[in-house]
This record gives sequence, structure tokens and C-alpha cells, in this order.
Amino acid sequence: MEPEIPPTGVLRVFHMVDITTYPDGTITCHDPFPCIPASSEDHSAVLSRDVKFNHDLGTWARIYLPPAQTRQQQKLPLVVYFHGGGFVCFNPSTVFNHSLCSGMAASLPAVVVSVGYRRAPEHRLPAAYNDAVEALRWIQTAEDEWLDQFADFSDCYLMGTSSGANIVYHAALRVCKDETAGANPKELKIKGLIMHSPFFGGMERKESELRLFGDMLIPVPALDIFWEQSLPVGADRNHEYCNMNLVDRSPEWETMKSLKWKVMVTGGDGDPLVDRQREVSALLEGKGLDVARFFSDWTHAEELGDSEKAQILFEKIKSFIA
Repeated sequence: MEPEIPPTGVLRVFHMVDITTYPDGTITCHDPFPCIPASSEDHSAVLSRDVKFNHDLGTWARIYLPPAQTRQQQKLPLVVYFHGGGFVCFNPSTVFNHSLCSGMAASLPAVVVSVGYRRAPEHRLPAAYNDAVEALRWIQTAEDEWLDQFADFSDCYLMGTSSGANIVYHAALRVCKDETAGANPKELKIKGLIMHSPFFGGMERKESELRLFGDMLIPVPALDIFWEQSLPVGADRNHEYCNMNLVDRSPEWETMKSLKWKVMVTGGDGDPLVDRQREVSALLEGKGLDVARFFSDWTHAEELGDSEKAQILFEKIKSFIA
């Protein structure tokens, strides 16, 4: 039997973020992680700059270019990245998200577009999914000098970490369902999905969730709070946004297969979500998709705080997109 979750109190997640819960169901997040400004000055290093793609909604993206010597070669793969944080925390400029995307741009090398989507609880799902699809359409139609000059629009990958991987999956379903979603003059061609430590759930606990219920990085009660704050009002964790096993998306899976998309799923045995991550890879492989797995003994998205492990992840991604 799992421990009881108190109706009020403070839970710590991601080592430093305190989530205060109140009896009326509201929360307050205390996020001490610094934000890093974009930099487009030093041409010997990775360059980055911020661009708004919907001024009314305040949604934006940070674009990364690898060092100049790499940019002098042929056009580079395009990675559209969605950060994690339980749909509630962080943005592209948060220090570890910036470091990951900067390192990825240099190591692959690739042009990386890190998307700043709307967050819960002010903007519950499917707001983030809507923003993801809009970001793709913006990339397709924007007259952006960096993208036009350096990105190979025929070699695009959607990548997300944790809840960002959930966004990747649901945005991909929408692209497959909407035949016009990929129609554009630049012929943006998605080649695959990279689901890094994906964040899914359900009402029934998995063995890994019970075994790692009080995990120091992402305790299961905190995951429950994220779902409560991000799912549509009145929905539980068996909603299709959370539990991908409960809805048959055969038409979209068939489209993914016909488009020859490949999928990479990562996970770690120290992650309470690892059983669900293995289910994700098994489900998609069972639908006929080409699935590459990278499972380790790491904790949830441990690479975000460990440069050596981040480099291992980059090498795995580099092999996947080759």
C-alpha cells in the first residue's frame, strides 16, 4: 500500500523546487533555478537568440546554432525541443535546459529550436500541445535568417524531456491526424521522435512507482500534483493525455509508420516512471514503428545535471539521427 498524500504541505521536486499545496487544490511553486540569457556574440561558440512566434499568447522559442566551423559545412539537422517540468515549471532559458540545448547543438551538431509553450495551471492541457503544433507551423513559414541559412528542413526531429516528451507524442499525433499540419513551402519533413525520460501516468500504480514512491528527485506525490494541475478540470490520470494505453490511435500510428518515422525512447531504472517508459517503447514497437531504446540505471532525466551523462545521451541521439 502506498503512503498517504497529505492535503497540505510542501513537497520538494527536482532537488530544489518546493511545491506548496493548499486545501483548495491550488499550489505555489518556488523555483530557484536561474535563467540564462541568449547569446549571439561569440562566433567561436554556440549562438542562441530568442524569437516570439505568437505575440498574443507570449509563446516563444530559443534558437541555437553550433560553432562557426560546423556551420560552414552543409545544412544541419533540425531538432525541435520541448523542455520538461511537469507542464508547470521552467522554460527554455532555465539553466539546465539552456545547457542541454547548447550542448546538443554543438555535439550533434544541429540547429536546435527550444520551444517556450504555455504552462499549467494557468494554461491546462491541451494548451501546450496547441503551442507545439503552432511552433512547427511557425518554423515552416517563418522568414528566419538562422533557420533558412543553416537548418535542413527535410531532416527534422521532435525531442522532449519528461513532460516535453509527452508534448512531442501528442503533437505528433496531431500532425498525423491533420493532413495540412505539414503542408508548407519549406517542406518540413519530420524524420522521428526522441522521447527522453517520457512523462506518462495512470490511476493504477506501476511497480517502479511504488518502489520509488518517495524518490528524492521526483516523488510520486509530486507527479500526481503535476497531473492534477495540468489535466483538464475534472479529469483523472486515466485521461488520454496522461495514460496513452487507454485510447486506440491506430490511424495516427499507421500514419507514423507510413511516413517511416523512427522513435527513440530513453529511461532509467532509478526513475519512478521507468515502467511506463518501457511500456511506451513496447507499445509503439508493437504498432510497427522502428523504436530505438536507451535504458540505463540513471534517475529521471539525470543528464540535465551531469555533463558526462549528457554527452553519452548526445552520442546516442547522434547515432539515432545519422
